[in-house]
Amino acid sequence: MSVAPALDRFPLAEGITQRISEAVHELVESGSGIFVNEVSPVTAELLRYWFQRDYCALRSANFHEGQRDAILAIVYAHEILGAATLAELYNQIAPQAMLSGDVLGEVTDSRNGHPKYAAKMATGTGKTWVLNALMVWQHLNAVAAPEDERFTSNFLLVAPGLIVYERLLDSFQGRVVEGQRVFETSDMYGVKDLFVPDTYRQQVFGFIQSSVVTKKDIGRKVTGSGVIAITNWHLLAGQEDPDFLDEESDENEFLSLGADIDEKEMARDLLPLSPGVAAGNALDVLDRRHRRGEALDFLKDLSGLVVFNDEAHHIHALKKGAEVTEVEWQKSLRAIAATKGRRFIQVDFSATPYNEVGGGRGKESSKKFFPHIVVDFDLRAAMSKGLVKTLLLDKRKEIAALPLDFKVERDESGSIALSEGQRVMLRAGLKKLSILEEQFAETDPSKHPKMMVICEDTTVVPLVEEFLYETGMSEEDVLSVHSGKKAELGEKEWAPVRERLFALDSHASPKVVVSVLMLREGFDVNNICVVVPLRSAGSSILLEQTIGRGLRLMWRGDSGIDELKQENRSRIRQKLEPTNYFDMLFIVEHPNFQKFYDELISGGLVGEIGDDEPGTRAAGDLERIGLRDGFERYDFEVPFVVRDADEEMRAPSIDPLSLSKSKYPLDALIAAIGKGDSFTSVAVETGTQFGDYRVDGGVMTATGYNDYLSRLATRITEAHTRAFVTTTQQYNKVAQYPVMQAYKPLLIGWLNTYIRERLFGQQFDPMEAENWRVLLLKDVAEDIAGQFGTLLVELQENVSVDTAEVMYRWISEVSEITVRTSASVEVTKCIFGSLPYPTNGGGLERDFMIWADSDTKVEAFIKLHEYKHDFMRRPYLKADGMPAQYSPDFLVRTSDRVYVVETKSQSGLSDQNVLRKQRSAVAWCERINSLVPEQRDNRTWHYVLAGESGVRNNLSNGARCSDYLNFSRLIEDDRGEAGQLF
Repeated sequence: MSVAPALDRFPLAEGITQRISEAVHELVESGSGIFVNEVSPVTAELLRYWFQRDYCALRSANFHEGQRDAILAIVYAHEILGAATLAELYNQIAPQAMLSGDVLGEVTDSRNGHPKYAAKMATGTGKTWVLNALMVWQHLNAVAAPEDERFTSNFLLVAPGLIVYERLLDSFQGRVVEGQRVFETSDMYGVKDLFVPDTYRQQVFGFIQSSVVTKKDIGRKVTGSGVIAITNWHLLAGQEDPDFLDEESDENEFLSLGADIDEKEMARDLLPLSPGVAAGNALDVLDRRHRRGEALDFLKDLSGLVVFNDEAHHIHALKKGAEVTEVEWQKSLRAIAATKGRRFIQVDFSATPYNEVGGGRGKESSKKFFPHIVVDFDLRAAMSKGLVKTLLLDKRKEIAALPLDFKVERDESGSIALSEGQRVMLRAGLKKLSILEEQFAETDPSKHPKMMVICEDTTVVPLVEEFLYETGMSEEDVLSVHSGKKAELGEKEWAPVRERLFALDSHASPKVVVSVLMLREGFDVNNICVVVPLRSAGSSILLEQTIGRGLRLMWRGDSGIDELKQENRSRIRQKLEPTNYFDMLFIVEHPNFQKFYDELISGGLVGEIGDDEPGTRAAGDLERIGLRDGFERYDFEVPFVVRDADEEMRAPSIDPLSLSKSKYPLDALIAAIGKGDSFTSVAVETGTQFGDYRVDGGVMTATGYNDYLSRLATRITEAHTRAFVTTTQQYNKVAQYPVMQAYKPLLIGWLNTYIRERLFGQQFDPMEAENWRVLLLKDVAEDIAGQFGTLLVELQENVSVDTAEVMYRWISEVSEITVRTSASVEVTKCIFGSLPYPTNGGGLERDFMIWADSDTKVEAFIKLHEYKHDFMRRPYLKADGMPAQYSPDFLVRTSDRVYVVETKSQSGLSDQNVLRKQRSAVAWCERINSLVPEQRDNRTWHYVLAGESGVRNNLSNGARCSDYLNFSRLIEDDRGEAGQLF
């Protein structure tokens, strides 16, 4: 998935951060600056109380840095700058950003014609606390200055679904105790010393207790000095979340504001309604239609309104191809805002404030971030400060492991079963959970780590439950939560399930929560320590929501444990194993996750620049180098021998018992592998690996072994075919009648004989115990493939060619290269005036270029560009039998020879793949030399592997480059094949 650079994504957040950084410091240290002098007296008092160091020292609970920055960014934009629209805010903060792409059209659109802010905050970093603080700020200012249109006491809190909706009710009304909500259990009351100064506490609590309105009572309940309406976004989007519906409700009865009108439906609606279920007009449905109209009218008639959108990525847009289209909720929002002007304020909260656009028909989707993001507190920042758990992937080692399918298995009749890959993931999660339970019990028996399993759909949940029961878990240990179960239970039966779910941290059971999508947001428990994602979600939003369920800290308030956690983060950054697992979230690897987290962690890294300094280049020291005048004299004409289609290969014949034995002792391999699948934990932020453990492995059946032989044979034959064609057209022609494929059954038989009777120098039964695991070892499999592949390569030489055709390519076909001035060499005998060398470890190449350029016997040379001079790539078979291509480093021309030169450090000279590259290049040179002299410019071609010691010794002894290359060529000729040089 592609993303824009962070500066382009968040121009408002970047600009506001730069403007207020000094003011934040003044506020924290001394309670002074613009956040005191340029705001209302009420705001100044609140900000000093919340953030001034002296006040913070008096209480145990305080806002962390990310929450503070979000509150202050919105206060600065709304109260100090006073921007009445999003466009006004851009004009004051980032006017230049409106000139790029479609930003101007978007920010000036009528849907952004009011104060609008988005807080990008990582999951688990306390967005609800920011919402609470902003509500207190708005309400107290509205009471103090009712005429000030920047403030209001009317609030609409919008949730994405049932879980977040009920979390918001908990936050403001309190949790349900014996069927009633108790305000003293609410977040506002529980952390009252933080949210509200004592002088305002009675006023604020009285307002909250009298003004909260649930979804069904919006527009019906009478409140006093304002309203706090809590709903889900579906209410005003013309649909309903099935989690909210009673069993007899018909979700299709909801109409959309702004939806297309069907003439027949309109006619029916204009006629008098006939109550009755058969007519589709059950009394409760008619009542709900009426209530929805009441809610819309009520919200439209309010003089002012602050809309807080929790998990706001749900309510902004839908993707259609590469375009973002407005959703029904946004249309309703326009209608509500139309009568209010700047008294309508929108504040969006999301860890993923973007829409995914494009991505159809196999194309990669892209992220279109909200344009009104004013603060960015991402996951990496949260992890580095210890505000969420450290994120770890438990990766299955591919060593001696069967390839697994991580999707549910489905047969022809539609029946489903857990795949072996999913079973392995579940076993790994349970093993990690048991490790954590054992460790945590020693520290604090009241702390109970939990595991969450996320299924691809509700039909998989019973399969997971059955598997967990088979492992010895009881029904009390497993809690399944999904919309289907809620509908199945009904409201009364659902209530105790909900209470059990949200009390998860306090009890030893359940140990495992099984869900689909219902808990992807708003599930704010702290003890989820292991996540097993069985669904193959391709959406970045869904993937981040998945891990977000476990990010909240489990261990708080213990200074000793806090020190251990800080030490762990430091050790992981230093690539050391942590000393404990406090506040670590382990995600059992799913193939989709690693790419996502690579993007998540690395995607936000950007540099910061100020005003342009004299001599500073926008592109750094990058420079484009074109062909020099008179480049023709330094150009290379490279002949390529093209085989035509009339070639034949003799039927192969291999004696498996005559092949070499494996260099790996069988007993040592079996001892090293052990039994079962091996997992290791990997820190997402740094890649640090630690904490190996094993789970029971699978069983290799006869079918599985035959499949292994077939895949190995396919690998060898396809590698053989691809390695010896030079064009796509040739490959397609060969693939149409694959000669080697015709002999695949023979090859499978040879492989079986070799494995059972020759591979380890003794009789070997792959089906005995877990012997098959040694065959899955990368080195063993590569050794087998390499032996057979090499032998087939030799058989390939046994061909008859009726005709040969020669074509020529010129190095100057690449007419421009890019170099860094700080890592390039000015040269004379080259088609370019400068040639690049690697900034890291490129000293050998740099010295070789200077040496060649200084030798009068060298007529011309070139450093080949690996990607632009792609026609110079040479095919070869790697040691594992797989096909590959490589590009030589240099071409050097003298009066009678052309040298193909590969420079290598001494440590790389003996590498098996380096030697295989040599053999391929030498064969290529010999093929060129087989041409008549006129077809190769009367020069012979030679390959030289230039080792670092040889180059530097000859340089220090004053030898010419051409003499060194010629001497190296003679040694190779004497050996009869390419070998290690110097």
